[in-house]
Amino acid sequence: MRVAMGIDGCRDGWFYFRFDDDRATFGVSPRLDLLLSDLPADACVLVDIPIGLRARGKKERLCDQAAREVLGPRRASVFAAPVRPVLKAKDYAAALAQTRRLTGRGLSKQSWNIVPKIREMDELLKVRPELARHVFEAHPEVLFAGLAGGPMSDKKSTRTGFTERMTILSILHPDAETLVASAFLAHGGFEAARDDVVDAFVLALCARRPTQLISLPPEPETDPRGLPMQMLYLPGVS
Repeated sequence: MRVAMGIDGCRDGWFYFRFDDDRATFGVSPRLDLLLSDLPADACVLVDIPIGLRARGKKERLCDQAAREVLGPRRASVFAAPVRPVLKAKDYAAALAQTRRLTGRGLSKQSWNIVPKIREMDELLKVRPELARHVFEAHPEVLFAGLAGGPMSDKKSTRTGFTERMTILSILHPDAETLVASAFLAHGGFEAARDDVVDAFVLALCARRPTQLISLPPEPETDPRGLPMQMLYLPGVS
């Protein structure tokens, strides 16, 4: 049985869509280790969270830079990944000071807000390094841009942007509207937001085609622990 999963951080933990062959399930897990505890050997998981972090230096991850170039007008959706030492910071002020000392750059509030989830992923991969064979970083907006041949015309929070993204999802899966609606009915506004549902779904659909996934950048760097600093995406809708 081939397993494909898309995971996006949400209010109460991690929202996911999972495909076991053609059977789709979804839900919210409070912890990543629980969600990734039973992966078979052929599983492919795409997660919207940085994997692979620099330790210091002025140079930002190349995959973050490349993603912004791909997204153009949607480039603001790519937050700069923090350097690994910042994951231990106690508050934003400490994280900002440490980032400036180690990189000469600042740290946005948006990046700081996802530090707990970056830390959770980073620590899980340290304890279970074998997961790196199955779990990969991807950015939903980069996925949509790859599938559509260019960045989305509007923000995903708008009606136009939502419709545009659902059109692409419906091309990839005939029951996209039903699955997204069912997931939002069950969890939307409570444990997760509509954007979390849509993002997890595109991650899962692209994870179903692991042999077609391409790395951004094409030749990714590795971090001090040997983790690739890349974002995977799927070019073209077929």
